Amino acid sequence: MRAGLGPYLDLLRLHFAPAWILLFCSGTLLAAANHAGLSPGLLATAALIALLGFTAGLVLNDYVDRDLDRLAVDNRFTRYWRPFGTRPLVDKTISPARARLVIVLLVLGAAALVLTLPWPHCIYILAIMGWSYLAEYLYQVGKRRQRYPISQLIGRTDFALFPVAGYLVLGHPDTTALLYFLFFYPYALAHLGANDIADVSNDRARRLQTIPLLYGMGSAARWVLVFALLHVAAALLFGIVLGPIARGGLVAGLACVMVATVGLVRRPTEPNGLRLLPLFHLAMAIYTIGIILDYVF
Repeated sequence: MRAGLGPYLDLLRLHFAPAWILLFCSGTLLAAANHAGLSPGLLATAALIALLGFTAGLVLNDYVDRDLDRLAVDNRFTRYWRPFGTRPLVDKTISPARARLVIVLLVLGAAALVLTLPWPHCIYILAIMGWSYLAEYLYQVGKRRQRYPISQLIGRTDFALFPVAGYLVLGHPDTTALLYFLFFYPYALAHLGANDIADVSNDRARRLQTIPLLYGMGSAARWVLVFALLHVAAALLFGIVLGPIARGGLVAGLACVMVATVGLVRRPTEPNGLRLLPLFHLAMAIYTIGIILDYVF
C-alpha cells in the first residue's frame, strides 16, 4: 500500500516530537549536573532515542486500537494530535502490516542507540523500554473491559518513566531519579483525566472504560484535581534537587496545571476539556525547558 508523507506525519504525530525530545533530554541534563560524561554526541544520541522510542509507542497505540478507532464520531481530537487530522490505519492510507514494520524499525533503532551507551546505563533504559511498551499495550487493552481504572494507573507509568530514562543515560537509579518519577507520575494521571474528558464522545462510541465513563464527568474532573494536588506536593520535594531556573519553571508550570484543573472542575465538559488540555502540554514544556536552562546557565 502506498502512502504519501502526510499519513506518516499523522501516524507519528511528528509536530509533537520536540516535546518528547525536551522531556527525555531534561532528564539527561539533570543527571549531567552531577555526573561527568556529557558530550554533544551523547546528547544527540539521547534526543534520537527519545524521538524513536516515543513515536514507536504512539504507533503501537494506533495499531492496537485500529479497529476501535473506526467507531470514532468526533474528529476534533484527531485534529489536535495529528498535523493533517487523519487516522491513517482507519483511513487505510497505511496498512496494519506497514504500521507493524514502522513499530519494529523504530524500536530497533531506539534499542540500537541505547546499546551504544555504557554499562549499566544501557540496561536501565532497555528495561524501561520493555516495560513501557508492555504497559502501553496493557493500557490499550485493559480499558476495554474493567470496573476500576487499573489500566490507567499501570499504563501511565510509561509516560512517567520517560524522563527518568533520559536521566539514566548518565545517571543511576538514585533519589533524583525517584523524585522526577514521583513528580511526573501524578502529572501524567491528571493529564490523562483531562485527555479523557476532551475525548469522551469518541470513547463512549468505542465503549472504552475511561475515567469519565467509569465515574462521570464531574468525578473525572475531581480525578484531575486529586492528581494535580499530588503533583504540586511532589513538586515541593523535586524542587529540592533543582536549581533556581528549574524551580521557577516548576512554579510557572504548576500555575498552568492548576488553571486548567480549576477550569475543568468548574465546567467538566468535552469542549472545555479540549480547550484546556493545551495548558497541560504547556506546563510540561515549561518544566523541561526550565531544567534544561538550569544546566545551560
